[in-house]
Amino acid sequence: MSQIHVTATVNGDEVEFLCDPRETLLDVLRDRLGLTGAKEGCGTGDCGACSVTVDDRLVCSCLMLGAEAEGKSIGTVEGIADGETLHPLQEKFIQHAALQCGVCTPGILVATKALLETNPDPTETEVRYWLAGNLCRCTGYDKIIRAVMDTASDLRKAS
Repeated sequence: MSQIHVTATVNGDEVEFLCDPRETLLDVLRDRLGLTGAKEGCGTGDCGACSVTVDDRLVCSCLMLGAEAEGKSIGTVEGIADGETLHPLQEKFIQHAALQCGVCTPGILVATKALLETNPDPTETEVRYWLAGNLCRCTGYDKIIRAVMDTASDLRKAS
């Protein structure tokens, strides 16, 4: 089968790649672009481990074809930090010990960053609702929720 040429913006950088028309965006990110932060937890869009943003919309990259990325702006967990400087959300995840095995963490970070960009003052219920598509088998979510709420508070104070 012939390859498709795709030009997209990933974490602010223009990229070009060739992909099989049946190849998922998750596979393209991991195997063609070397961005291994997004994980394949289920391959069916049920766990959120592969969450990325596409044109500022949260999506499961295992459900999107790489060819569909043509002309799109994609954000991954690798693009959250500013070089060596962690995003406040990443710092709070560390401070609150809001991660354990780490499989779900990249997807949760991408999802919560998207939430805070959409709603800088979420309630705990709104955070829990927003993260309903991101499954974590290790943490029980309480530390994650505290880290997100603490980040939201700090970001509001800083603006």
